[in-house]
Amino acid sequence: MLRLRECVVSRLLSWPSTSPICSLRRLLSTTASAAPISPNPSSFAVEEYLVATCGLTQPQAVKASKKLSHLKSPAKPNAVLALLAGLGLSGADAAAVVAKDPRLLCAKVDKTLAPVIAGLTGLGLSSPEIGQLVSLARTRFRCRPVVPRLQYYLPLFGSFDNFLRLLKRESNLLSIDLDKVVKPNVVFLRECGLGDCDIAKLSIRVPRMLITNLERVRAMVARAETLGVPRRSGMLKEALQAVAFLSEEKIAAKLDYLKNTFRWSDAEACIAVRKYPCVLKKSKESLKRKSEFLVSEVGLEPVSIAHRPVVLSLSLEGRLRPRYYVIKFLKENGLLDRDPSLYSAVNMTEKVFMKKLISPHKEAAPHLAEDYATACKGEVPTNFRFM
Repeated sequence: MLRLRECVVSRLLSWPSTSPICSLRRLLSTTASAAPISPNPSSFAVEEYLVATCGLTQPQAVKASKKLSHLKSPAKPNAVLALLAGLGLSGADAAAVVAKDPRLLCAKVDKTLAPVIAGLTGLGLSSPEIGQLVSLARTRFRCRPVVPRLQYYLPLFGSFDNFLRLLKRESNLLSIDLDKVVKPNVVFLRECGLGDCDIAKLSIRVPRMLITNLERVRAMVARAETLGVPRRSGMLKEALQAVAFLSEEKIAAKLDYLKNTFRWSDAEACIAVRKYPCVLKKSKESLKRKSEFLVSEVGLEPVSIAHRPVVLSLSLEGRLRPRYYVIKFLKENGLLDRDPSLYSAVNMTEKVFMKKLISPHKEAAPHLAEDYATACKGEVPTNFRFM
């Protein structure tokens, strides 16, 4: 084992100083003193090592040790822990990695992990970024295909951060066959008019989109077309997000609910979905409450809402109701030169809304800004105060 350790160290010494691996040379001596190699291999206690050196809890150590029963010394684990420290992982982060993938401690640093890290460094990833990848990729980090897969994904997603966002939501991303699954899906989506930026955003919102089979992706596009959103439409990305993995029966049921809730005809429901496909993803309770407010309280015509369905994407408590009460207050007190529609008012940015409808009335309605702020917290006062 001592000869093995000397071999590992000698291989690591050949790495350039700019590599994440170079820190191993400094860290190995520390880990060696913390957990010396026993002259009697049979005396190596895996559970004790996992708790004392790796930082696992006792239950975690008991579970992990079942996969490490063949370990007879801390030589490989020490080298792996030094590698993780060199990548910037804290003790707690390293413990989490080991708990998820105990067999990582058995990996050969020089023959398995170092080449992967060298490949990722060649793609432009920094040590902290590689450390993040280790934490999320689990067993797949130990496989060399991780490098060519990152080489494909990074340009597609535009940045490492975007890739990580998807990996956090879909841990199987690095294990799916690129040539048989991912690339055909990407090619088809491009043929439908989506750019790489659109594909990246769609995949982050619908993580399974890239890793499902091509026929299912084709079926999703077909359902979007049935709803009136054709290929190469600017709304296709939103439509795919809305219908992804929904059966035709569930989509039909949601359309029926929309028609009943907003008193829409078939044609009006189609207009609303075509203009705002994600209305299909809204909860029934949310839609019911917005219908009661917009139709029953505000008095908007159902057909009007169908032609401006984006209003259904806005928060009832945080935007629709507070801004409606501001407009209502200003109208009742004769403070409006022009009569803005609710649609224009709720679509303004907060800065523009304050500038156009709150600030001009500081003297006539000194409490308006305060009452509006209160309303935005969901605490709508019975009446906005005039004085």
